[in-house]
Amino acid sequence: MPNHVSTAILWLRRDLRLADNPALQALLQDGHAPVPVFIYDEPDADWPLGSASAWWLHHSLVALKQSLQRLGSDLLILCGDTQQQLSRLIRQTGAEAVYWNRCYEPAFVKRDEALKKQLGQQGVNALSYSANLLREPWQHLKKDETPYRVFTPFWKSLYKIGPSRDAATIPGRIPGIAKGKQLTSLSIESLGLLPAVNWDKDFYTHWQPGEDGAWNILEDFCENRLHNYKADRDTPEISGTSRLSAHLHFGEISPLQLWHYLLQWAASDTSPGTLTAVEAWLRQLGWREFSHHLLYHFPHTARQPLDTRFERFPWRTDYAGTLANWKRGQTGIPIVDAGMRELWATGYMHNRVRMIAASLLTKNLRIPWQEGARWFWDTLVDADLANNTMGWQWTAGSGADAAPFFRIFNPVLQGEKFDKTGVYVRRWVPELANLENKFIHQPWSAEPGKLADAEIVLGRDYPEPLVDLRASRKQALNAWDQVKRQPG
Repeated sequence: MPNHVSTAILWLRRDLRLADNPALQALLQDGHAPVPVFIYDEPDADWPLGSASAWWLHHSLVALKQSLQRLGSDLLILCGDTQQQLSRLIRQTGAEAVYWNRCYEPAFVKRDEALKKQLGQQGVNALSYSANLLREPWQHLKKDETPYRVFTPFWKSLYKIGPSRDAATIPGRIPGIAKGKQLTSLSIESLGLLPAVNWDKDFYTHWQPGEDGAWNILEDFCENRLHNYKADRDTPEISGTSRLSAHLHFGEISPLQLWHYLLQWAASDTSPGTLTAVEAWLRQLGWREFSHHLLYHFPHTARQPLDTRFERFPWRTDYAGTLANWKRGQTGIPIVDAGMRELWATGYMHNRVRMIAASLLTKNLRIPWQEGARWFWDTLVDADLANNTMGWQWTAGSGADAAPFFRIFNPVLQGEKFDKTGVYVRRWVPELANLENKFIHQPWSAEPGKLADAEIVLGRDYPEPLVDLRASRKQALNAWDQVKRQPG
């Protein structure tokens, strides 16, 4: 590094890690001393940070600050308009450049473009890098240079060509922040990310936010759950998935790191089934990639259906009470209620159950998918605008590569298939704990004597179903038939 070390700002956002951080690597290679900063600012008023995500962000920032301090640096915490905060920090430090890693949500893209223009007018270099996707959305297109709208060809092409970059190295040491300069930083606590009411007490037993937490859970997954992943990932009573989604969202680990780690694991573990399991897991990573590419190319889909026919779908309008019961896990449909209660307690819901709960809301209850997307956004620690949008539009039938509208999950059959002995339901809906397996997923079908033996009175101890599943399915299909028959 030259004798005179210039200063540059490292603007951190969804890249809360030191390993494989391209912006950090480029900044150091260019001979700068970094000023790492996190600015708490909401670029999209329609999608402010959800409560569960705020909890995660708090602890992720604490972990990152500690990691930077161990390497001789630190993390500045600022709050307010990003452009104003960066301009002030540039004046205070004499920074020659601002380095960051890209985000792809519409509001972030718009703000980043404006920032690059403003910084250029100030004579400050603005350099952005790819860190959070395997390939950039404008890199991975069909042969006719249009975006993919079907997952299978998207994934086949991506899996064949692989990521577009190599992993960035982790620094052994980072120069301290602007020695001799008086820089003020807020405390992480002052951001108010933690809840005032103690609803998050169980989060601490389920999660370890931060880069170390991401690697701990990855290693545990590969050693203990990966081999049976393909069989276990649809069984909610088993912790058969990686549970890396929140770590990925906050950039505590990158998809490139996961790609290489999993493929290296498959190469070193030649036991039967390992490669199949790795490919199945990487395919889920591909769905994440697909979601981000879709949102980048079709930014309106976070609020509006990609399939414009759904703009005239006859959603219910008098649903406030029904929606509240769905949120609270009081629908009278056990597998759905179990999922909604798991979500509230842990900030997470098993993916199979997410689809079942979403199907009930959008198909049987005919409540707009945007209502479900908003609730998940607020209550999931892994709330991600691209994934959330893709998941809800897929279930509603209105998105890219979406499930056909007639694919309406029967929650009873889904429960009986994926929670055969009711372990998952009994854990999260304990009022049904004494009910026989035969009735655990449809307590309304049990004879009065069976309910009495289980000490259950429907409507008192556990709600009766909000909706008749068979009749509501027919009504949903009829509504869709009316939409399809309309011109245009």
